[in-house]
Amino acid sequence: MIDDIKKDATQRMGKSVVALSNELVKVRTGRAHPSLLDHIQVNYYGSNVPLSQVGNVSVEDARTLAVTPWEQTMVSAIEKAIMSSDLGLNPSSRGNVIRVPLPPLTEERRKDLIRVVRAEAEGARVAIRNIRRDANQELKSLVKEKLISEDDERRGQEIIQKLTDQHVKEIDDVLETKEVDLMAI
Repeated sequence: MIDDIKKDATQRMGKSVVALSNELVKVRTGRAHPSLLDHIQVNYYGSNVPLSQVGNVSVEDARTLAVTPWEQTMVSAIEKAIMSSDLGLNPSSRGNVIRVPLPPLTEERRKDLIRVVRAEAEGARVAIRNIRRDANQELKSLVKEKLISEDDERRGQEIIQKLTDQHVKEIDDVLETKEVDLMAI
């Protein structure tokens, strides 16, 4: 039973770390990367769909993304979606290809992005701690039902705490990597 709780907590904590990594990919570092546009939704015949479903996003050079829509009629809708996103990008289209130049990051903008990244990391740490709390409550309920002893509960809590520490360290490592990436010019 303790192993089941440990396995569940490990999976959930791992998912939190992966979710943080996916969120941090969206934060721009100054280099063009197709995943920067992943969260943009485009109005496609009345419904919002991810940009990747209406066109191909590729890297043209270090500071430019190229979006090639599957349909010629989607060029203006894609441009509008990119402009209205929170990324502050100004796309320009030539025929069938939409070019999205990434402006260089200012020092002030880099610091703002670091604040955003740290807030995301803190959210992930809170999620990990909530998972720890849930696992510890499960252990307590097993003790109340007399399915495990108090010693087993204590050992289980120590295992869960080690898992928590390990995953919080992973989050800190991901955060540190992203901060270094953001501050690199």
